[in-house]
Amino acid sequence: MAESRLLSELSGEGRRNLKSIEKALDVRIDMRGNLLLLTGDQEQRAVAGRLLEQLLEILKAGQMLTRWEIAHAAEMVRRGDARDIRDFMLDTILVTARRRPLVPRSPNQKSYVDAIRAHDIVFGIGPAGTGKTYLAVAMAVAALQAGEVRRIILTRPAVEAGEKLGFLPGDLAEKVNPYLRPLYDALHDMIEPGKCQRFLEQGTIEVAPLAFMRGRTLGKAFIILDEAQNTTPQQMKMFLTRLGVESKVVITGDVTQVDLPHGRSSGLMEVRRILSGLTEIPFVEFSRHDVVRHPLVRRIIAAYESAESDGR
Repeated sequence: MAESRLLSELSGEGRRNLKSIEKALDVRIDMRGNLLLLTGDQEQRAVAGRLLEQLLEILKAGQMLTRWEIAHAAEMVRRGDARDIRDFMLDTILVTARRRPLVPRSPNQKSYVDAIRAHDIVFGIGPAGTGKTYLAVAMAVAALQAGEVRRIILTRPAVEAGEKLGFLPGDLAEKVNPYLRPLYDALHDMIEPGKCQRFLEQGTIEVAPLAFMRGRTLGKAFIILDEAQNTTPQQMKMFLTRLGVESKVVITGDVTQVDLPHGRSSGLMEVRRILSGLTEIPFVEFSRHDVVRHPLVRRIIAAYESAESDGR
């Protein structure tokens, strides 16, 4: 039995959430008052029953679950990637500006968050939509709120899909600002707009192109290098050696989307080879199964991976 309100949230409009679970786990779910009745294979009923109990507990804890998040949870359970989604979906990193708890959405995301908590340098590598940057920004904001760091520094190399900075209007800061927009978007999701603007004006939060990091020593800061696949080996070495006392660094990137000029090596690919033997620096690898955007994004990534493996 469960509260009617929670059952209604779990079911979703037109039973769409329950339909996602039914499709993933090949069962039928019927609501009878405050009861959920399952029909189908005995083993699948048991799996679906455990998932429904876990989802209800998450809702009871005050978390909102979208249609896509419930469908993703069901897919993870079907593949055997997760037996108890509460292990990661009840680990609140922070509460966003919209008053929503921000939590890991997969076991791999949970491993990533735990690695950031435990280590001073962490790499998150994988395709778009897996939460690499968003979770890193969330961990940075949480560390700032807890007084663990004095400032947050977010940086990216100003190299994007073949665009040439020289053709853009404005000074250097204005030229690179569009490339840093995803970092600003993540910040505004997590911090109230007025407070976020004050942090930016005061330098408590700094968003800057990678070139601005040269020559600096960054102490008691949380530093995130995004789109690191577009660094050169020299830039990656320069960035890693900026680490100061009581600081934490997270480097994110997707090695399948390198936008460097043809013939230039990616600093992210090289550093993975150079530092792979250092247990103090974990490399967390994401896959399409960690994608938390629209389910079609996972299918698009899978299609590209298939085409690349076929040499097409």
